[in-house]
Amino acid sequence: MRSTETSGVGGDGFDFAQRLQAKARSTRRRPLADWLAKVSPVTHAVALTAMVAATLFILADLARSLDDTRQRADFAAQFSATAPPGETQFVASALPMMGGTDANTTIVQVAQRGAATYAFAFVIIAAAYRRRAPNPKPGNGNPLVDLVAAIPFGVACWTNDGKLIACNEQFRARLDNGPELRAGVNYKATGLRLLAGGTMHVLEDTDENRVLEIRRPDSSSLLIDERPLAEGGFVTLLTDITERRKTDMLLSSIREEQRILARRYHEEKLKAEAASRSKTAFLAHLSHDIRTPLNHIIGFADLMRHQTYGALGDERYETYVESIKASGDRLLGFFASILDLAELESGERVLQQADVGVDELVVNTTRRYSAQAQRAGVTMTLGAPSGALIRGDRFSLERMLSSVVENAVRYTPSGGHVHMAVYSGNDGVVIEVTDTGIGMSAEKVAAVSQPFAFPDASLTRDRVGSGLGLAIARKIVELSGGNLLIDSRPGLGTTVAITLPLQAELPRINAAA
Repeated sequence: MRSTETSGVGGDGFDFAQRLQAKARSTRRRPLADWLAKVSPVTHAVALTAMVAATLFILADLARSLDDTRQRADFAAQFSATAPPGETQFVASALPMMGGTDANTTIVQVAQRGAATYAFAFVIIAAAYRRRAPNPKPGNGNPLVDLVAAIPFGVACWTNDGKLIACNEQFRARLDNGPELRAGVNYKATGLRLLAGGTMHVLEDTDENRVLEIRRPDSSSLLIDERPLAEGGFVTLLTDITERRKTDMLLSSIREEQRILARRYHEEKLKAEAASRSKTAFLAHLSHDIRTPLNHIIGFADLMRHQTYGALGDERYETYVESIKASGDRLLGFFASILDLAELESGERVLQQADVGVDELVVNTTRRYSAQAQRAGVTMTLGAPSGALIRGDRFSLERMLSSVVENAVRYTPSGGHVHMAVYSGNDGVVIEVTDTGIGMSAEKVAAVSQPFAFPDASLTRDRVGSGLGLAIARKIVELSGGNLLIDSRPGLGTTVAITLPLQAELPRINAAA
């Protein structure tokens, strides 16, 4: 709450009325300007037209009269030169009778006619004189009251000394319960009723405009805009901005929440990236440390399998050794895949750039997995050659395509079909691997590109893979400037599309770039 003094309501009300009154006393208008301001625009137009027409008439009359005088003088001079000596006196006496005059006489005659012309013009102006329609002045009665009542927001008109002239119902509705507003009510008393014990904030205060905001105890807000009137006094425009204030506060709250959420998201993202780097570093370190003893285990199992230093004795030992060798090889491949992914994600592996024929890449991959497909009862076919040439790391591209084809063969039931095709365009090449395997739902498609993700184990024949094939393949494609897309339907099969740029002049980029 603020008191009357601190809220801006003085002993004579808000000082806007006093400032307007002082300004009116200091302003003086010239009598001629006052008279011209009261003349109708039609009168101005008629006066201008009459004066211009009279001036043009006088100029034309002057030119014609001077020309006639000059012609008569030339004629008299020519006649005198050719007349006999006895007739010269006769010509001089006859010239005035012919209308001949000198230039001074002509100018006097033109001035007389010009005065008559201007007099006639002033008669026309006087006949067309009309006063400008007077502006409605405060206190004239019904016209002002009707005009104020038609305005859709609160309006009140005041005299220079702060007395109410007229106001509408919207203005009255914003006042607390009290005496009915009537003409002559003091501006100060009305302002206190509008304030209603709330607070007032001055938003703008100049000689031509004053904008105030009132925040009342009932959480409502009023915007007061005060402007002077041309004929004296001033007008108060009152607008309820409660909803607008609530909206602004809501938007401010939303922006603050968005800022907090963005900060939290950034913090969580940094934490997740740090955790991912820690996980990758841990797996790389673990894989590297385990591969050394694992190689020893596989080597010794291989020696025992071949019975290099003598027979094992019982035949069951041979079976155990075979199991140890197979399990060691599988585990070694698993850790090798982990190490490859860690090197790609950490940026330790640099992709070499060389020209690679796409047809050769696809044919070599088909040959590599044809035997595995035959054992699984899966038919492999190859599309027409494209002749496309790309630029990339040959070993990494072979690893990528092998992972995709291996998954297609592994998850396709016996009697199924795997087809590889290459499509070349102006801006790139597309390698498609399509199978008629078990397929996946949209949720599983989104998950298989993540490390250690497997399709539904109940629909597969084994769990030989490490779950890193597609993750490594996607990373290699992205580092090669392409993209890997998967389209799959449960029970219908899967299509993996790999897009790569043609002859892309890629720099020797770091894998983390």
